[in-house]
Amino acid sequence: MSKYDSEINRRRTFAIISHPDAGKTTLTEKFLLYGGAINQAGVVKGKKNARAAVSDWMEIEKQRGISVTSSVLQFQYEGFCINILDTPGHQDFSEDTYRTLMAADSAVMVIDGAKGVEAQTRKLFKVCAMRDIPIFTFINKMDREARDPFELCEEIEHELGVETCPVNWPIGCGKEFQGVYDRAEKKIIHFTSNSNARAASATQVELDDPKLVELIGQARRDQLADEIELLEGAGAEFDMERVRHGKLSPVFFGSALTNFGVEPFLEAFLQMTTPPLSRKAGDQVIDAFDEDFSGFVFKIQANMNKAHRDRIAFVRVCSGRFDADKEVYLVQQDRKVKLSRPQQMMAAEREIIEEAYAGDILGVFDPGIFSIGDTLCSPGQKFRFDPIPTFAPEHFARVRPVDTMKRKQFLKGTEQIALEGAIQIFKLPYTGMEEVIVGVVGTLQFDVFQYRLRSEYNVEIRMDTLPYEFLRWIKEPVEFHETDLVLGNDTKLVEDYKGNKLLLFSSFWSIKWVTDHNPQLVLTEFNERTDEED
Repeated sequence: MSKYDSEINRRRTFAIISHPDAGKTTLTEKFLLYGGAINQAGVVKGKKNARAAVSDWMEIEKQRGISVTSSVLQFQYEGFCINILDTPGHQDFSEDTYRTLMAADSAVMVIDGAKGVEAQTRKLFKVCAMRDIPIFTFINKMDREARDPFELCEEIEHELGVETCPVNWPIGCGKEFQGVYDRAEKKIIHFTSNSNARAASATQVELDDPKLVELIGQARRDQLADEIELLEGAGAEFDMERVRHGKLSPVFFGSALTNFGVEPFLEAFLQMTTPPLSRKAGDQVIDAFDEDFSGFVFKIQANMNKAHRDRIAFVRVCSGRFDADKEVYLVQQDRKVKLSRPQQMMAAEREIIEEAYAGDILGVFDPGIFSIGDTLCSPGQKFRFDPIPTFAPEHFARVRPVDTMKRKQFLKGTEQIALEGAIQIFKLPYTGMEEVIVGVVGTLQFDVFQYRLRSEYNVEIRMDTLPYEFLRWIKEPVEFHETDLVLGNDTKLVEDYKGNKLLLFSSFWSIKWVTDHNPQLVLTEFNERTDEED
């Protein structure tokens, strides 16, 4: 195998998803701990002197103990080059999670052992199912009182519509959680804690080894033997083909906080996942092992480091090898560009690189030319990767700066955050940006927007919530002008920053009322712009 093929073969790129507080960011940190990328893991919530999580780089994340943006982390482990995409768990940031899943080849779904499947888990799982990618389940927090493992697996199957196959099985829970049984190796892995921030020590014993009774007690050993027998008789058989299409989810048990079960999960996961997957570009399928470089922009982020004050476009490399010295073709703008200062990330930390391979995530300096969904490829190629869908906003507010003298900074910050996809901005037709209307998927995004304007642009804002919940684009016939519209008091005509006309509605009833009173009007939930408009 050539060096080129072996480099791509050893890449693994996956996203970690979960409901808030299921322990997703803690699990991410422990992967880095085992990979040697960090010496001591932080704690997402807890003592004042605890280290902030590595993957939570934005100040508001460190303050609130939640992830509000997707982080990109790369590390090496036992010959594999691993790219982790750590996503926000909170439902208000589901659009950022959705875009991130577009860049992943598989997903790890983290579930709280006490709470089981929660509302946001269902929503995120649907996104994974649409991507047709493998979904691995890590049932976390087994060091606390947890629900029955059989019950948890049954709930995953019932609520998410995917069969489960436990790869290991927990021995106890809460203070009695002592390890896991590896079904493939038919061995018990008994853990001893070395403090939560360090890797756990493990002892492996056979089920019929007398030492096992000394380690876990006779009653626990007998219960484990009964559960294993039940698993072998009733559980779904492991089928790698079904796993790779998201039809069967391998299940692992452990505790990210105490490190119990984390390394066995990481090792099994790396063996079960595939190298970078092929990608669709219209009628074409782009193979990851093609020698021609290609990739797409799935995220744009400004001011990751206040010392830099720049904007970074995140590119998923889909095929070939990226060479920092060569120009690439930006398809949407029909122009060649040189990707300036290509970097790989450890959250907010950066490292300038000279090359990257399919599966890697690049951060490149963006002077304002990139948009989310842009395709990059070798000159001479002219395909486009399938577009990244956007979520329609469900909450709206009128926004203006408290200090009118800071209007320039206000507009710059607002437009920048909108380009990142974190918010959508609208204005009244035929006006400047005197009145800016901000639309978001979840209300917590308003808080982040306000915080970022204050901390990154030194602008205080005043927000007035608007009573609208639904957004529709107007598909304009040729002989039609918006002044002819008959609109109710609960409907507002606006336009986005590309000049497309939209209507904001306060209810489904008002949508029906407007369409009944304007038979010439055609509304759509999606903005079907032509390529020329891009």
